[in-house]
Amino acid sequence: MPREFSIAAKLDRLFTQVRAAGQGEISYMAVAEAIRAEQGIQISHTYIWQLRTGRRDNPTVQHLTGLAGYFGVPVAYFLDDDEARKIDGQLQLLRTLKDAQVTEIALRAADVSPSSRDTIGELVRKVWELERDRAKDDH
Repeated sequence: MPREFSIAAKLDRLFTQVRAAGQGEISYMAVAEAIRAEQGIQISHTYIWQLRTGRRDNPTVQHLTGLAGYFGVPVAYFLDDDEARKIDGQLQLLRTLKDAQVTEIALRAADVSPSSRDTIGELVRKVWELERDRAKDDH
């Protein structure tokens, strides 16, 4: 099992994010071809697989730049654990926002008065706190 902030774990999270975004499983071949075609960086599908599985763990900055460009994250995602935590949180938020019910709530809230939006925000915060407290009690 790769360490939480190893290159392998970070790359796995990016691959998982693509799948979670409803884009299906993406092949190592497709990633390598896109990086070569769009960025001119030579990288093989086997090498990407080796990085994701932890069989290789010391990629060049050029390869990290290519992977970061492909997945739309800054190269610092791979180099700085604090940056990775921040970006992982942002990716989680994006996944949540893509949920149809969350989007519907946001769209409907946009059409109400500012004071009503404040009330909606307060209600959401209260529900979040209740669920968080319930989860703590379950553990």
